[in-house]
Amino acid sequence: MEALACIKTRRSVRRYSGQPVPTHIVEDIIDCGRLAPTARNEQPWEFVAVSDAELRGRIAGIAEYGKFIADAPVCIVVLCKDTKYYVEDGSAATTNILNAAHAHGLGSCWVAGDKKPYAQEITALVGAPEGYRLVALVALGHAEEISHAPKRGLHEVVHWERF
Repeated sequence: MEALACIKTRRSVRRYSGQPVPTHIVEDIIDCGRLAPTARNEQPWEFVAVSDAELRGRIAGIAEYGKFIADAPVCIVVLCKDTKYYVEDGSAATTNILNAAHAHGLGSCWVAGDKKPYAQEITALVGAPEGYRLVALVALGHAEEISHAPKRGLHEVVHWERF
């Protein structure tokens, strides 16, 4: 898929077919995440690919707006070392993951991590060492239904020279 078409057509998916995603595709998607831009080239990220149904169910039970994670064949847990720009770096990696999933013909949905009351519980659940922060959870799988929520138009959001 051409890059601009990928960015312009990606949408969040919260309903999945349950069809498994091959390991090599999950790894390619995470590889795209690790290639994201990063402040001072710190690359503070680590990724936990969760395909175990019981563990995904536990994550879904904890994440208030991520109940659909239980139905996605994979959840990618995006963690970052607690560096000065961990949120920015982890968010850039997460965006690459979302776009790579779409380029592979898969659906995905970003579920908030940092600043959520469940962040430390999920970090501990996946066995992250001390000093790591949860940036995002990404549900990943074959889309059963794609959101068609409207996006604001370019001329509603762009301002030249001044707001």
